[in-house]
Amino acid sequence: MTNDLFTSVSTGSAEEACTPEIGYQPLAARLRPQCLADYAGQVHILGPGKPLRQAIDNHQLHSMIFWGPPGVGKTTLAKIAAGHTQAHFIQLSAVLSGVKDIREAIEQARKYKRIEQDTVLFVDEVHRFNKSQQDAFLPYVEDGTFIFIGATTENPSFELNNALLSRARVYKLRSLEQDEIVSVLGRGVVALGNGVGADEGCLALIAAQADGDARRALNLLELSADLSEEGRITANTLKEVLQASPRRFDNGGDLFFDQASALHKAIRGSAPDAALYWLCRMLDGGCDPLYVARRMVRVASEDIGNADPRALTLALEAWQVQERLGSPEGELAIAQAIIYLACAAKSNAVYMAYKAARSEVAQGISEEVPLHLRNAPTALMQTMDHGAGYRYVHDEPEAYAAGENYFPEALRERQYYFPVGQGLERKIQEKLEYLRERDKTSTIRRYK
Repeated sequence: MTNDLFTSVSTGSAEEACTPEIGYQPLAARLRPQCLADYAGQVHILGPGKPLRQAIDNHQLHSMIFWGPPGVGKTTLAKIAAGHTQAHFIQLSAVLSGVKDIREAIEQARKYKRIEQDTVLFVDEVHRFNKSQQDAFLPYVEDGTFIFIGATTENPSFELNNALLSRARVYKLRSLEQDEIVSVLGRGVVALGNGVGADEGCLALIAAQADGDARRALNLLELSADLSEEGRITANTLKEVLQASPRRFDNGGDLFFDQASALHKAIRGSAPDAALYWLCRMLDGGCDPLYVARRMVRVASEDIGNADPRALTLALEAWQVQERLGSPEGELAIAQAIIYLACAAKSNAVYMAYKAARSEVAQGISEEVPLHLRNAPTALMQTMDHGAGYRYVHDEPEAYAAGENYFPEALRERQYYFPVGQGLERKIQEKLEYLRERDKTSTIRRYK
């Protein structure tokens, strides 16, 4: 590796960067790449001709946000970019730093600017800074005091100020592929030394359990080596190490809502097997089953509606089973409901009708209730013609008052609900078409 790349990279002076580390360092820290040649993954932004790769190679860094899950190399990439361009590197953590630390970093950057050396200010977990702390960077990003690089696991669109986002380019980092992690683990075995080795398939198993996180993979490798006999990592060693290694799931974060969205879309797309997969992924990651049950009720109304009204009933019953019995009976009931919803006839007619009616109400004026539809519980109201001319449908042929109007006069003949020709809504569609034909041919019509 080209260790000279980091001679100007530090959290303090350049001399401090050259000082050897003293004491124990985790394997993941010891193996942190120092050049792009050793960097694993992210070819979609670092491949030949990609804008970020060109910016680094041409020493033309710009302010940027690295957005991606843990352990994919956000901090490492920031350090490599700074080292490659011979920029001074300052690192802050939004968890530990405050306004005082930001001011000190700004003063340090100013000193380097006076000697015409660029500074990269890297802020880890930048989404944890509040609005005022994020605003503190703006003038210095604007005037070039430093090049700002932020790292976040959360969606920048939701967690970062628009003003900061407008001054920085967002790069999405992806989880590492299994073969990329296996390659990193191979380097880790060499770095451990002392005759450490691994049986065939063990590195692939660690990579699978790491779930796209290189740091987790190296930590698991180091622990496996510590527990192995005579430095040989075997399948028996991994059984003990990997038994409590969960899949990645940030309850309430981006990954949580991405998986919830995938579950909803699989049901909407009539794909029961995919829907079950996403259900199990969410439950495996620690998602509250009641959240899924509540989401199923929404799906039943939004995507199925009157095409199969039983879907809503089954979703509510699954929710009730989960509340009353808990796991595992409740989870099985939710799985049953999800399969039914996925296989049911689909219609968003109710959802679209509700949206259209709400939009009409929100944008319109407060129309008066027509007199014939008003209640008339008192003699005074009756003298004011409340309820006058109302047609009681049970006294009409087929219990339908053909030609009657139930809208305010200004909105007569509005239609929000357009049932689709699937499931029960096909019958509803046919009935409504029949009733509208009766309206057209009726000799009694209100608001002609």
